[in-house]
Amino acid sequence: MDVFDKCVVNMGPLGKYANQSEGYFMFPKLEGEISNKMMFMGKERLVWSLNNYLGLANHPDVRKADAEAARDWGMAYPMGARMMSGQTKYHEELEEKLADFVGRESAYLLNYGYQGMVSIINAIVDRKDVIVYDSEAHACIIDGMRLHFGKRFVYPHNNMEKFEKELQRATRITEQTGGGILVITEGVYGMAGDLGKLDQIAALKEKYNFRLFIDDAHGFGTMGPSGAGTDEHFGVQDKVDLYFGTFAKAMAGIGGFVAGKKEVIKFLKYNMRSQIFAKSLPMPMVIGALKRLEMLRTEPEHRENLWKIVNALQTGLRARGFNLGEANSPVTPVILNGDIPEATQITHDLRENFNIFCSIVVYPVIPKDMILLRLIPTANHTLDDVDYTIKAFEVVKNKLEKKEYAAVFKEHNVQ
Repeated sequence: MDVFDKCVVNMGPLGKYANQSEGYFMFPKLEGEISNKMMFMGKERLVWSLNNYLGLANHPDVRKADAEAARDWGMAYPMGARMMSGQTKYHEELEEKLADFVGRESAYLLNYGYQGMVSIINAIVDRKDVIVYDSEAHACIIDGMRLHFGKRFVYPHNNMEKFEKELQRATRITEQTGGGILVITEGVYGMAGDLGKLDQIAALKEKYNFRLFIDDAHGFGTMGPSGAGTDEHFGVQDKVDLYFGTFAKAMAGIGGFVAGKKEVIKFLKYNMRSQIFAKSLPMPMVIGALKRLEMLRTEPEHRENLWKIVNALQTGLRARGFNLGEANSPVTPVILNGDIPEATQITHDLRENFNIFCSIVVYPVIPKDMILLRLIPTANHTLDDVDYTIKAFEVVKNKLEKKEYAAVFKEHNVQ
């Protein structure tokens, strides 16, 4: 068998829909200024699919900082990896300010969040160590653990009774191997919008010997009194040993960072293969991140505007009987009962008849017979946007319950 045969015979669970879905359901092109309303296929749509939580992507101060940095430095500088020739005082300044903001001794920049998470896990554990992780862990965590030659134990999402049992199991293993235990969880779960139970996990550190590592991609900049993250929200910053955040969400940029004790960050600095063997983050992205971090720290109105929209949207949807699960972060999942054909009709109806663009999630990402409409509120949205969307969703829910979408799909297939 030729190694490329699979590319034609089996495109995978998502790829098998490529011919029917590409350009509309998958890989759609949103055009125009990044905001609450953008162009899709020639029409203006109300967009709920951008991780631009604080509305900084097209903020004039951010655009100015990005443009000036590109003018002054170009996209090439610095050349080379940080360890060899890509170190600058601006990279170090950003790391110092990030560490201070999230309440840690030290931080290190990552070129990409996904790549960085994989590399952190690969560097920090060896075959003697055991990883204990939540079943809803992001793909970057799963891929990082695939590089781990030791044991890894999973517990059902946010199930603290099962978590403690896996801790006990891990403890028995490490007593034999002489290794340690790394617990990995997320601050905000990006699909369901609920929070990792950081307070309960941290409390078990008094009973068990483990280190706690959190992926707070969706929590950095949005959660906590100052926006410093989900561990600040729970008041357990001193119990979280490694903190991971990205620039791709609240800061509307590229890159990320890991923060913790100086000696641990120094170890990662010299052992993370994704950073040792990759070109340094370009200067415009570093200067732009410094500006975004400054705004995050000194202009709380962006976070306040975000939460005004979040609270209005989630309160309004729940008041009208929509199931949002355990969402208590900006991520807002609207959970409906239905199948993939109905999901396609709902997406089409929302986009073409209501001019609403939101992400729709189906099996195999979530269980069969479930449809998840994933809304991402931002500081750019308005209360009018919220009211309009809730009314549109009420119509959609009514049609779904009356089996109208199933009938339309069946009619089109027969024809």
